[in-house]
Amino acid sequence: MSHKLKIAGWISVGALAGALTTVSLQTVARGSLAPLPLEELQQLAAVFGMVKSDYVEPVDEKKLITDAISGMVASLDPHSQYFDKKSFKEFREGTSGRFVGVGIEISQEDGLVKVISPIEGSPAFRAGLKPNDLITKIDDTVVKGLTLNEAVKRMRGEPNTKVMLTIFRKDENRTFPVTITREEIRTQSVRGKVMEPGYAWIRLSQFQERTVDDFVRKVDEIYKAEPNLKGLVLDLRNDPGGLLDAAVAISAAFLPENVVVVSTNGQLAESKFVYKAAPEFYQRRAGPDPLRRLPAALKTVPLVVLVNEGSASASEIVAGALQDHKRAAVLGSQTFGKGSVQTVRPLGPDTGLKLTTARYYTPTGKSIQAKGIVPDVMVDESEEGNVFALLRTREADLDKHLGNGQGAEVKDAAREKMREDARKKAEEEARKGPSDRKMPEFGTEKDFQLTQALNQLKGRPVLISKTMVERKEEKKEN
Repeated sequence: MSHKLKIAGWISVGALAGALTTVSLQTVARGSLAPLPLEELQQLAAVFGMVKSDYVEPVDEKKLITDAISGMVASLDPHSQYFDKKSFKEFREGTSGRFVGVGIEISQEDGLVKVISPIEGSPAFRAGLKPNDLITKIDDTVVKGLTLNEAVKRMRGEPNTKVMLTIFRKDENRTFPVTITREEIRTQSVRGKVMEPGYAWIRLSQFQERTVDDFVRKVDEIYKAEPNLKGLVLDLRNDPGGLLDAAVAISAAFLPENVVVVSTNGQLAESKFVYKAAPEFYQRRAGPDPLRRLPAALKTVPLVVLVNEGSASASEIVAGALQDHKRAAVLGSQTFGKGSVQTVRPLGPDTGLKLTTARYYTPTGKSIQAKGIVPDVMVDESEEGNVFALLRTREADLDKHLGNGQGAEVKDAAREKMREDARKKAEEEARKGPSDRKMPEFGTEKDFQLTQALNQLKGRPVLISKTMVERKEEKKEN
């Protein structure tokens, strides 16, 4: 595999459920270019000159050029992107699973930042932050009114700098300040536990550089706690994707050696490739195969994969591989439908280009672009049905997404009406107290889909959705 691409990746998560997602490959820039359209380039230079000389006020030449590059790339599809210095730094942080901050997993509740869990060993963990703590202020900035991304940016910063968080602890009915010194954090993309004797749950929240090692440790931990595992649930719900090699490795952990996991195809010769369940296709560096430490029983333990509309890209590769090889039953709702591969090329020491260069295909040759993985068993997200599923953006909803046909897409009026109804339901849910809401956290005893997955493993009746049907590829206008 001498021409194997060096693999890297980036995850960009939308506001509701993985709206923009990416599986990425990284290569060096191509050595040659196609003939340039000289007349059009002369027009571009002429416009640049006119703007510089005639615009009402002076313009920043460098910004004009970078904005032109950004516009050119953004016109292609939703996943191609020009990285300036700041976004390239964030890109690298996203793939490594490392960043400088306080070390908490968070969500939003009533306009405030809710602590899901402090990362073990992090500054927040040492400062005594607890699950369900609410952050009301970050330094002097009131959190209410900030988006989650804005709050995250304020909590991140340079190593060894301080940030003061004002905490409201509900169970103690008190508010207090905590000053935390930022440091490099390694995020946990793998969680899991024994749910009940004989049955376990492992959740992957994204595919990062450390995901495979964390997965191996978690499996080892589960088998030590429950050596006679009868069934396992692999939870990929709301997993927006990430590194391709991590997806290949996780698939290989469950599959026979050397079977096809995923293939890619595009214009470049190096984008035409088949990835198999073998170390040379997923190892990032020399050394022993991390999967060799896994118990042999993992290859045959009964397996259910949980997915939903937020499962995208790398998580769709895993679900598709395990489904095609009949290694697992896929349960949940139809996935996001992000079936393209991006190549990341540096343009200099601190800028780069992420370009869509290939589509990927499941082992049986299916493209899931703008369609997604169709579960073997359709299960609603709660007993009340798919309360919020229609609010989640899918690949087919994104402007300029890749498709197989020609022309503009025809909007489904019935689907738009259902979306509006779902928005109203979401507003009603937001006004309820946490204990009354229909969507509990993943991995709890109130997790409806997880309960159905465990029923599937035990051979018990599963409450199949009465409303969900397979989404076909969007119709096109000629």
